[in-house]
Amino acid sequence: MTINPLGPIAALTAFFSIWFGHVAVRKIESISPTIWIPSTIFAILGLSCEWLSVKASSLQIATVFGILGITFLFDGFELNRQQKRIIKGHAPANPHNPRHVKILKEHPFATTLDHLKREPIKLRVVAH
Repeated sequence: MTINPLGPIAALTAFFSIWFGHVAVRKIESISPTIWIPSTIFAILGLSCEWLSVKASSLQIATVFGILGITFLFDGFELNRQQKRIIKGHAPANPHNPRHVKILKEHPFATTLDHLKREPIKLRVVAH
């Protein structure tokens, strides 16, 4: 019986690229004065990885680049969605970022409160 490492390689690549993407989107969106520059960088990285995945001679390397590519492309899209979350107050605004200062002034639900950095309370959440 031959062991096929493609499954674990794909799983680890997906896990770590999604984890990195989640953290990177929150951090980059928080500190970046514009959204289009990091979105463009993510798009270029994503398209480059997808091109490398098509050109790779190894199935394992093609899998890694394919997963990284689609993750980078999605992260570029997710930067815009993160900004919308900040406008709605679902994610914290950075009061030291001029773009966020403008959001805080123009949108009443925008907040600097990070809902992920709080002590949970033992109340039942009721859906409206």
